[in-house]
Amino acid sequence: MRRRRTTRYPVEGANSLWHVYKTVSFWKVVKNFIVIQCARYTPFLSLKNWLYRKFLKMKVGEKTSFALMVMPDVMFPEKIHVGRNSVIGYNTTILAHEYLIKEYRLGEVHIGDEVMIGANTTILPGVTIGDGAIVSAGTLVHKDVPAGAFVGGNPMRIIYTKEELEERWADDPIYGNGRMSGKTD
Repeated sequence: MRRRRTTRYPVEGANSLWHVYKTVSFWKVVKNFIVIQCARYTPFLSLKNWLYRKFLKMKVGEKTSFALMVMPDVMFPEKIHVGRNSVIGYNTTILAHEYLIKEYRLGEVHIGDEVMIGANTTILPGVTIGDGAIVSAGTLVHKDVPAGAFVGGNPMRIIYTKEELEERWADDPIYGNGRMSGKTD
């Protein structure tokens, strides 16, 4: 697992949040906030995806589902990429920025195809979550998640590798016999 990929920008004087509108347009944040709040409450998944693609410039794959109350980054949502047929669980936060005391950081977030993100998860900037990964509820994703892995916790750790999960689910009627990777008998 690699360290998060973020670009660092130093600030002087007050903490970086005091400099926020030097780093991003106030009107962009207002527009993004309104779009995100509408999307958080709408029950129509295709409308959410359209709002995210059209107004926030997020990359969202086909049939991806954002559950109720998901909170994409309000300042830099265009840095979020989500693959096809993934599920982003209730009240998950996806950040592409960090405002710290002496610096702020920006980083893209890449979530692969057929990824399951559990409720109340926080995803930090600069991480990649590989295809087929499962992130348990309440996880702080602070580093990359390998494809097919099952991770969880705070701090996040690997609970099962892709190979361990395939072995564990070998006889499962839904996930077994190669079905996790989209293959069928």
